[in-house]
Amino acid sequence: MLYPSIDKILNVVDSKYILVHIVATRGKQMQETNHYQLPESEYKCKKEIGRALEEIEKGLIKF
Repeated sequence: MLYPSIDKILNVVDSKYILVHIVATRGKQMQETNHYQLPESEYKCKKEIGRALEEIEKGLIKF
């Protein structure tokens, strides 16, 4: 099972296409700058894409 659930995130973001764009952009930012909005120990995912999804679910990314 994927974490965080796409169904929960789609309650925050209206469109799957917008979600993909936001997650891809944020994932690239994390790779290039190593800047995270949470301490690395608080993330459940190890990869940047999963971490971007977690940030969206927690409301840390505004769009």
